[in-house]
Amino acid sequence: MKVKKGSKSSWISNCFKIHEEPVRMIREPEIEKKVEPEPIKSPNSTKRISYTDINSSTLSEDLSTSLAGSNLYVFNLAELKVITQSFSSCNFLGEGGFGPVHKGFIDDKLRPGLKAQPVAVKVLNIDGGQGHREWLTEVVFLGQLRHPHLVKLIGYCCEDEHRVLVYEYMARGSLENQLFRRFSVSLPWSTRMKIALHAAKGLAFLHEAKNPVIYRDFKASNILLDSDYTAKLSDFGLAKDGPEGDDTHVSTRVMGTHGYAAPEYLMTGHLTAASDVYSFGVVLVELLTGRKSMDKSRSNREQNLAEWARPQLKGGARKLNRIMDPRLESQYSETGAEKAAELAYQCLSHRPKARPTMSMIVNALEPLADYNEMAIGTFVYTAPTENNKSPVESPEKEVQHKDRKMDSNGHHHHHRHQHDRRHHRSKSPAVHSETDLQRDHMISGV
Repeated sequence: MKVKKGSKSSWISNCFKIHEEPVRMIREPEIEKKVEPEPIKSPNSTKRISYTDINSSTLSEDLSTSLAGSNLYVFNLAELKVITQSFSSCNFLGEGGFGPVHKGFIDDKLRPGLKAQPVAVKVLNIDGGQGHREWLTEVVFLGQLRHPHLVKLIGYCCEDEHRVLVYEYMARGSLENQLFRRFSVSLPWSTRMKIALHAAKGLAFLHEAKNPVIYRDFKASNILLDSDYTAKLSDFGLAKDGPEGDDTHVSTRVMGTHGYAAPEYLMTGHLTAASDVYSFGVVLVELLTGRKSMDKSRSNREQNLAEWARPQLKGGARKLNRIMDPRLESQYSETGAEKAAELAYQCLSHRPKARPTMSMIVNALEPLADYNEMAIGTFVYTAPTENNKSPVESPEKEVQHKDRKMDSNGHHHHHRHQHDRRHHRSKSPAVHSETDLQRDHMISGV
């Protein structure tokens, strides 16, 4: 199926002018049976194209051929104004490092075959931290990659100086928004583990393709959530093709986000799949603690979450309870938290080869997503009668009497010890709100 075009192809050639890297031919990953889907193959090509394979002189033909079968739509600016009501401020969702994001709606009459649906329209800020190359990288990768835990790119626009991406709309915005926004209801423990599992599956898919992809900017703000809290990776502007043949790493300019980037990548510029694993470990600690990867408002010792938390992740339940997110209000599986903490500890190893692979992480998280531990029932206090006996005994009678002390007036006081908690009470209600993206603070030229 040909890429659908909204205007003449002549203007597209003006969109690709920054290509100084040598052309590298990359072979298309083969699709195996009974596994999660691999990158889409072009009917007319046996390779998966990279953004470095495209040059300005053959852009129109290369892009059309390589993305044939991907069902990407090429929108023109007039159509995007209709979709977003002229980028109305009432449809503004927020702004990230790429640029402003608006909610829009595609009418089923806009294009034949394009179903009616809400969309997120991301417009490149030409004065921002990202540019044409990141826009092109996003189009090329998401135009060929399809997976349940990668956000779906519906189409793009490259008209004059305008660079726009059109995605499926993710109703709950980013994990960063849901986890750290002030005055919102806390994400329940089971939802946090579900999100971690989905994100891990997305990374595992990228790493295990025949031609691996290194995501390079895994962080809470790049994990988007739909109405059911299904997590999908977004923003592929910094993604890189992984090492080929006997190469062990990709040497590249250091880019990413403070607090998430692996230490060996910051020091050497050597990028590997283990770099993504480290970033995943940081996000997992964010889910456990409710703290941001970098927080300048804290003391110097606690500003970098990974450095501060890692020594405490293997201290057992007593030590772990001190750093768990207080907004969970002890509504979590203690055993499940210990297992997740151990996994995060391994991901944050300063020795890249000691970190688990994403497949190993998926296997470790799958049982935690549905982990339920029987809770000890809550204590019910009943005012004593004249003979100082309660008319109704709690079902947990034996446990109650262990923790029950009596004062001089004959009143009972109940004390629950930290190690007796099993962290299961009623789950918090779902949050129904849209994203409030914040500008990313990018690392460049480190």
